[in-house]
Amino acid sequence: MLKFRGPRSLQGHVVMRRRHCLIFFSLALSTGYRFAMEKISASAFLLLVALSYTLAKETTVKPGAKKDTKDSGPKLPQTLSRGWGDQLIWTQTYEEALYKSKTSNKPLMIIHHLDECPHSQALKKVFAENREIQKLAEQFVLLNLVYETTDKHLSPDGQYVPRILFVDPSLTVRADITGRYSNRLYAYEPSDVALCKFTSFQHFYCCSNGIRGHMGR
Repeated sequence: MLKFRGPRSLQGHVVMRRRHCLIFFSLALSTGYRFAMEKISASAFLLLVALSYTLAKETTVKPGAKKDTKDSGPKLPQTLSRGWGDQLIWTQTYEEALYKSKTSNKPLMIIHHLDECPHSQALKKVFAENREIQKLAEQFVLLNLVYETTDKHLSPDGQYVPRILFVDPSLTVRADITGRYSNRLYAYEPSDVALCKFTSFQHFYCCSNGIRGHMGR
């Protein structure tokens, strides 16, 4: 027997259909959202992989290729030679140099210079590249300074650079060993390297019996 649906039954049926539609639509949205998120995640993963590969490619140095070290990090500290002869033994302070000169019975050579001074740089280049000077320098206690000391005996005619002074093992500054310039007695130009070599050798290894004896040991 057929049953007749009244208004209330029909209204309930419509409500149920609406609920089913809403549920289906929600499921569809949820599925689409999940699919979209998975797609975004996959795209992000591929982007990260590509980025990592690019960075690795840029930071890898090919065999035989020169790596650009400009601004790559802090500069290494200079050696005590400051470019005046890395194979030579240099002292760090004036006090240390005096002590070594006295205990080793070697004369002391003190070079005053500045890194930003073109005359200092020119003299340094010749000094470091001249094999005879480098060999002769081994007979001295060596000190190069980019600052002035409190000992006024090291600037008898002023604090200019470059200038070279000598101190004997009795700790006496040898103001009598000069260059060829009357206005800058202890200045040496690159062309004066031979003069510096001759005067220092003459005073310490030809005229002083005590130091000459040290040379023969």
